[in-house]
Amino acid sequence: MIRLATKADIPRVLTLWSRSAEPTHTDDGVSVERLIDHDPQALLVAEAGEVLVGSIIAAWDGWRGSIYRLAVEPYERRSGLGRRLLEAAEARFDELGARRSQAIVVATDHRAMIFWRSSGWDEQVERVRFVRG
Repeated sequence: MIRLATKADIPRVLTLWSRSAEPTHTDDGVSVERLIDHDPQALLVAEAGEVLVGSIIAAWDGWRGSIYRLAVEPYERRSGLGRRLLEAAEARFDELGARRSQAIVVATDHRAMIFWRSSGWDEQVERVRFVRG
């Protein structure tokens, strides 16, 4: 089942991210709580029974939809869960009227790159992303 995350889900989301995704120093409970406060529909989670097995951040800034942190438990990969999470995020963007969406993907995460290349999204190799923090 895919549903909106709540603040009570934050510890399980962080655990999922640490096991299944590229680690990053910017992911912490306070930041995720701020995300939910700012946009209560941005963080979606997938559960199998009582176990949280996937998540996706589908952020909307009023102009563009942005996908961050698509994460699936390693034992659930290749089950279609990642695609279902992506479809839920895309449905959110469609409802909001997004005409363009983007996904931020770690280029060295080979599994993620294969997923995105096969998902119907276009890679923009001519762009470079700059970050601070």
